[in-house]
Amino acid sequence: MKIKDIYKKGTLPLSFEIFPPKGELDPGELRRVLAGLTDERPSFISVTCSAGGTGGNAGKTAHLASIIQDEYSVTAAAHVTCINSKRAEIDETLRSVQAAGLENVLALRGDRVPGCEPGDFAYGAELIRYIRQSPEFSSLCVGAGCYPEGHVDCESPEKDIDRLFEKQEAGADFLISQLFFDNEAFYRFIDKIRSRGVTLPVDAGIMPIMSKSQITRMVFLCGASLPAAVVRLLAKYESDPGSLLAAALDYARGQIADLKRSGACQGIHLYTMNRPDVAHALAQAL
Repeated sequence: MKIKDIYKKGTLPLSFEIFPPKGELDPGELRRVLAGLTDERPSFISVTCSAGGTGGNAGKTAHLASIIQDEYSVTAAAHVTCINSKRAEIDETLRSVQAAGLENVLALRGDRVPGCEPGDFAYGAELIRYIRQSPEFSSLCVGAGCYPEGHVDCESPEKDIDRLFEKQEAGADFLISQLFFDNEAFYRFIDKIRSRGVTLPVDAGIMPIMSKSQITRMVFLCGASLPAAVVRLLAKYESDPGSLLAAALDYARGQIADLKRSGACQGIHLYTMNRPDVAHALAQAL
């Protein structure tokens, strides 16, 4: 199924993001994770590329996504990043996606890798436009990223929203947001993009806090702000990992419940960190 058709069902879709394990895929561990995640019957699961962009990770991403679809009957989307990739590499990646029987991709700029030569696409919108204008790949359903508090590399929030509008004009079908911890920031973002003319469905990206070091790293990478309630939670439980996770899950459940009541998003996307227990705990909020 194409993800764009899921939003037509009139329910609030729940989706997960997972990443290919480092090194070789251990079949037993992989299927334990997939079985736990698919037990929640998500509307779809997106599979990331490893750090460094598409390149040599393309086959692993498409393979894992195909297992999700073929063995667990859950719609899957393969991430495709472009900042470090040449056009021929993108073509190879997209062909591997189609050869795996996948209909959905998440087209992203990706993270710059020091020492890598620039690719042929500078922005996600350019990749989306390339897919849409290619007779070979134009039938794919294409998702894109959006950034409630602005992309860390963008010069201004206004320019960031302009870039998002460009993704819509290029042919994106739906949007998945970067993680955020402040729902009010997300609501302000939605108001701004709707005023700008962005009409695409938006999934709100929620990532539970696993540890202080994890969240510090993620905040540095993506620029998400930490509300006072989260700072107090980290300070209170930083030396008690079990209590921190329990409190963080409560916070994330509160975010999800508030998002559901607001009607501001068209779906909830959980960054699961390959943790079925976390996905289960948060799915109950819906």
